Amino acid sequence: MESVWFHVDMDAFYASVEQLDNPSYRGKPVVVGGLGNRGVVSACSYEARTYGVHSALPMYRARQLCPHAIFVTPRIERYSEASHQVVSLLKEFSPTVQQISIDEAFLDMTGTERLYGKPRQAATLLKNRVKNEIGLTTSVGIGTSRFIAKMASGYDKPDGLCRISKGNEERFIDTIGLKKLFGIGEATLAILNRHSITTPAQVREFSLEHLQALLGESGGLYLYHACRGIDPGIYTGVTKSRSISTENTFANDIDNEKELLQQLLMMSHEVMFRALQENLSSSTVAIKVRFSDFTTVSAQKGLDHNLYSGEQIYEVAQELLKSRWRDSQKVRLLGVGLYGVSDQGPPVQQELFEDPYKRKGELEKAVLSLRSKGRNIQKASLLEEND
Repeated sequence: MESVWFHVDMDAFYASVEQLDNPSYRGKPVVVGGLGNRGVVSACSYEARTYGVHSALPMYRARQLCPHAIFVTPRIERYSEASHQVVSLLKEFSPTVQQISIDEAFLDMTGTERLYGKPRQAATLLKNRVKNEIGLTTSVGIGTSRFIAKMASGYDKPDGLCRISKGNEERFIDTIGLKKLFGIGEATLAILNRHSITTPAQVREFSLEHLQALLGESGGLYLYHACRGIDPGIYTGVTKSRSISTENTFANDIDNEKELLQQLLMMSHEVMFRALQENLSSSTVAIKVRFSDFTTVSAQKGLDHNLYSGEQIYEVAQELLKSRWRDSQKVRLLGVGLYGVSDQGPPVQQELFEDPYKRKGELEKAVLSLRSKGRNIQKASLLEEND
């Protein structure tokens, strides 16, 4: 039986949620991120993208490019709530839903034709339900592997639907080109350009050994497989039942500590709110860092008590990042996760002196509850003071 994978990607997710909750924002450029001059763009609507605004762009630059945009601070708890709604709906389509970030998930749709029809029919039904029941648009990519499905979802954004059938993977790779090949960054492209390699077809003319000599062992192997439409093994290490994680591949590599820490803070709160929504607990924080040369490192730290708040996760994640990253190193991907997740519910604190993070955790639960009732509540730790 042919494998069928869906990659469901919410279109401009943070900005779309803002436009959903605020009808006056619809059809206008919306930029979400830290509002101070040292802040960075977390997400932006497609209307803002036409002016050159994109995620990880310094906020001062976004204001220069699109001064008439609507600039808003992130509401992670609200985005987490919307994400939970979407994932709950996806689970009606497949027993295997692999959420890889707050706005992305893979579905194994192999063998579901009798239930939902052919893949394109099933994807259309899924997209319509998300739009009609939740109010958000999605792009769905369909392929025989996660790798192909991931790139197919971005082929016709926004509100896209693209299927790459078995046997057409190489042709699809040639169509999108090296610049849009998932996992290929500016540093790799620069090396290839220096050797007059500008297309996937040209890459396929070189042996694995030659590519590894140019890009290193892991980078060469990745490109060798990717240009042939072979899944290099993306996201196969994510465990849907024993971890909660999120990661972000940046449009441009980041080498600035303040920008990295802001991204880390956002993701720490994201995974905490997901844990609260699903009534899960964990005592282990992990990070994942991929550098511009494709070198990927990870680190984790287990505590002797459960985690209570996003700020606590951030404190540990910050320590882990500083142990793996050095100034001037360019980061292309950053991830945060909770491991050893338990479904035993929120932890019970039994120490003589109450842990201050427990009080912060209780506050986050209250914030989450108020947000679910439509209240516009912000956590101060996610707001950046204006310069």
